[in-house]
Amino acid sequence: MRYRMLLFTPAALALVMSAASCGSENAKSGPTGAPPKDNVAPGSPADHLTVSVRASAQAPAKTWTLTCDPAGGDHPKAAQACAALAKAPDAFKPVPADMMCTKIYGGPEVATVKGTWHGQAIDTRFTRTDGCQLARWSKAAPLFGDVPPVR
Repeated sequence: MRYRMLLFTPAALALVMSAASCGSENAKSGPTGAPPKDNVAPGSPADHLTVSVRASAQAPAKTWTLTCDPAGGDHPKAAQACAALAKAPDAFKPVPADMMCTKIYGGPEVATVKGTWHGQAIDTRFTRTDGCQLARWSKAAPLFGDVPPVR
């Protein structure tokens, strides 16, 4: 009998713990039963980026702004840029320093992106100088406008 009690005790404990962790949906709502408000001010988009693209390091920059959800700003193809970023959640993640990259040169273009994306501060640089950088550029390509494709 003593062994049976030990076998049932962990199962009973798990049931009690899972029931205790369940809460009411109303517990997550505000005092009036309305859902909690985000910390974003009304009318200000959470995703706001400033994109600067240069044909080479010495060329003048083309600069525009991009907002998403809804797509806007003065970006020439805002909806496409927002869609590309939505498909690549790690688009702004830098290439790890210890990553082995092929020596595929994609062109002299350079882009910088600054702003906020999904609540995270963004301040990053894109190039097409090797295979890793080229793959990173390609993930977010619509963000950079009409840059000639790599052949």
